[in-house]
Amino acid sequence: MSRAAKGDAATVDKYKQAFQEEAREILVELEATLLELNGDRENADLVGQAFRALHTIKGSGAMFGFTEVAAFTHNVENAFDEVRNGRLEASEQLINLALAALDHIEAMLDQAVGRGLADVPAATKILEQLRDLTGKEGLGSGVPHERRNSVLAEIAGVEDGKPAEWKICFAPGPDMMSNGTDPLLLMRELKQLGTLQVTVKTDAVPAMKDLNPQCCYLRWEMALTTAATIEAIRDVFIFAEDACELSIEQQGAMAAEEVIENVGEQPGQFRRRAEDHVGSASNIRVPTVKLDQFVDLVGELVTVQARLAEIASRLDDSDVASVSEEVERLTSALRENSMSIRMLPIRATFERFRRLIHDLAHELGKEVELTIEGADTELDKTVIDQLNDPLMHLIRNSMDHGIELPGERIAAGKRATAKIHLAARHAGACVLISVSDDGRGIDVAAVRQRGVERGLIAADAQLEESEIFQLIFEAGFSTAAQVTDLSGRGVGMDVVRRRVESLRGSIDIASKAGAGTDVSLRLPLTLAIIDGLLVDVGEAYFVLPVASILECIELTREDVMNANGKHVVNVRGEIIPYIRLKDFFRMRIDEREREQIMVVATDHGRFGFVVDQVIGDHQTVIKNLGKFYRNVQVISGATILGNGAVALVLDPSRLVQEVIRSVLSNSGLEKSQSNPWQIEERGTQREMLQ
Repeated sequence: MSRAAKGDAATVDKYKQAFQEEAREILVELEATLLELNGDRENADLVGQAFRALHTIKGSGAMFGFTEVAAFTHNVENAFDEVRNGRLEASEQLINLALAALDHIEAMLDQAVGRGLADVPAATKILEQLRDLTGKEGLGSGVPHERRNSVLAEIAGVEDGKPAEWKICFAPGPDMMSNGTDPLLLMRELKQLGTLQVTVKTDAVPAMKDLNPQCCYLRWEMALTTAATIEAIRDVFIFAEDACELSIEQQGAMAAEEVIENVGEQPGQFRRRAEDHVGSASNIRVPTVKLDQFVDLVGELVTVQARLAEIASRLDDSDVASVSEEVERLTSALRENSMSIRMLPIRATFERFRRLIHDLAHELGKEVELTIEGADTELDKTVIDQLNDPLMHLIRNSMDHGIELPGERIAAGKRATAKIHLAARHAGACVLISVSDDGRGIDVAAVRQRGVERGLIAADAQLEESEIFQLIFEAGFSTAAQVTDLSGRGVGMDVVRRRVESLRGSIDIASKAGAGTDVSLRLPLTLAIIDGLLVDVGEAYFVLPVASILECIELTREDVMNANGKHVVNVRGEIIPYIRLKDFFRMRIDEREREQIMVVATDHGRFGFVVDQVIGDHQTVIKNLGKFYRNVQVISGATILGNGAVALVLDPSRLVQEVIRSVLSNSGLEKSQSNPWQIEERGTQREMLQ
């Protein structure tokens, strides 16, 4: 294969991949539109959105060689064209068929890239049901689009339902063919609108020596007789009009552009004009691999900048210090920009669960509506990518265990239709994501009894309600009397906890009998680079996230003696327990006359971490510790300091949780009792870093 041929093939593959990505995004949006339409079936705007999305997939699919996708989608598009024109209702049956069609389109896209096979018999059944529903034979196989618009018809001088003559001049731009557009496909679609006569013009074809085989030098003049509106005609060129010269005129009437300008924006119409595409693109697609590489390089730059700052402090040279400060400023700005690029709104993640709730409600015989709040809340893409499974398990658990059947809800004085609410909001350097329902709530007694039966807690253990709820996340824990396809095996909630903890997040449950349950996930905004505070204990370094630090206070030998051996300190009248990091990591270090307590906010309240001294702020590039230490939950990762030393990044909430678990399991004492923390055997920091 020649170099030029290889280049052409690569270009085609690039555009096919772009179509795949765009089509999948459109399918997600279309699914949300259909589910919203199911609750508001008279909404013409939603019908128009669905039609336009289907038209986009059909048109671009045909252009980029996905002919089977285009042909199948054409059938569904025609059905929604019937709805647009008032000849068909947006019934539940049609919406369910359209949802099934979306599944098949996605399967066809997967098949095109070698991931599985599409179910052809299922597709045939969908098309048969669409034909039965619309009452049309051969739907999608050349049936004209009888698109009527009374306003357009009146202005254009076309009587409703009567054909008109249109003159279409079409001249592809020099790059249109290389973008994957096939003029013949455009003419085939025009022919579906009515009777078409085509005349080709060759006057622009150059001499053989000047001919570029990748350019199209032909232009076409066409006469179209159709009852369709100018909008329907212009829709045919929707994907090509920014790369061609196009004019559409009605014979004996005003020009098409004047018609469009006079009509204005009408509900259900889709207008896209060439001048909208003049100038630079405001958005570009970047592969996630390149984006991750960019962030990694920024992380390396942050590390190098820390080394430069270390050298500058040692040299005591004003010129070097000035350069170091400027590099630090630029690095900080670059870091903020690189992080912002990876931030995405959580809307798409939330919206995809509409389909799950719709299908589960139908399967379980329940009536459930989904409400969404804070969909524009932004989160690191790497975090969003890993949220799907935890949220799915929470929703499935809520649908199966929490939500009652309509009859039960009415008997309890509730609405027959239950509600599941997804919400997201920023909280400092974290994002709070909650999944709540107004169902029956959690049976605290049943959870406690199951915990006792499994030996997770003692029969006489005094536990708070929040601690009992945490038992739900234990591996294999379930209170279900029967195992179903949805739940009862005790694996879902365990998956939720492990995935959330792998994201350095935490989970909190609140529930009230008969009123519902709320599960809140606290997640970091990003997993790559954080603002930290560097501290040392002996010869070891640790980093605490700045977002969790409340204040720093001094701990003297006198303070320790006044506490009578208890690990607590009085901070302006509030008794705050503290943890000595040297004890937790079993580091053999002599007692110091003065130490520092870093007071932090955790899921269990305010706690203190005792360190030798606070070194200062530190832009922390988090690196994984590796598979060997993947189960060390109290450590988020490690980072390289400017002097080449390694510092461990602590997770304050998990560290406190580990200490509390140790106290409860080893001593049987309640966490509210005053007692020194009893620490389990831990590996030393040096062993972790080897």
